[in-house]
Amino acid sequence: MIKLVLVLIALLLSACASNGGGSDGAQVDTTTRSQAIAKIHTELADSYFGRKQYGIALQEIDTALRAESRYAPAFNMRGLIRMELLENDRADEDFKRSLQLDPRDSRTHNNYGWFLCNSGHEKKSISQFIEALNNPLYSTPEKALANAGVCSQKIGKLKEANVYFQRALVRQPNLPEALYGLAELSFAERDFIGAKSYFLKYQEKLLELTAENLWLAVRIEREVNDANSEQSYALQLRKHFPDSRETQLLLKGE
Repeated sequence: MIKLVLVLIALLLSACASNGGGSDGAQVDTTTRSQAIAKIHTELADSYFGRKQYGIALQEIDTALRAESRYAPAFNMRGLIRMELLENDRADEDFKRSLQLDPRDSRTHNNYGWFLCNSGHEKKSISQFIEALNNPLYSTPEKALANAGVCSQKIGKLKEANVYFQRALVRQPNLPEALYGLAELSFAERDFIGAKSYFLKYQEKLLELTAENLWLAVRIEREVNDANSEQSYALQLRKHFPDSRETQLLLKGE
């Protein structure tokens, strides 16, 4: 992958160097070249971020910002990295800087909203998701809708959460986050058949279930009197997550 990226950088720089002439043209070429370098290194950072190689990802962002100090996506990417490193104050600064440079970037609004939701500012997060959705050019609104559903659920706004999840499914049927959210909401409303239906659709999209997932499944099957399925999920929970809080609740008979 690194070799491919280096080839792309060479091609981009070659293209930038061959454009036009004169003083105005030279200025445009320099900007294009710096942005091209920043873009490539930000994409590299994204790749390392996906592999949890956060130190290398930060180095790539530093390179991107040395090339183009006002490249908004680099600040967004660094905000995500710092969020994972629990450097919340610095992550907040990066997301704000990214939005200052590009106020209509829906991806950054969505990421900043998710950061706020997971750092104790759930109410503030909703406005960021709405900002993301207000952009008609946003290519993945289902992500912001699902996140808005999760964060609304966290603060007890269950009706709003339901609406967000349903809207997300309209945009992308069988979106896992929306299906799981609706399974939880249905269970809380004692619609156990609905909860099971949503959960089974959710399970089809995943290779592995978490302890939280399995504990919800156990309780759903218990309520619909499917003893075999309940025991199957309970066995998976005890086997794969013996020290989890959910397993302790299971063993206590709750």
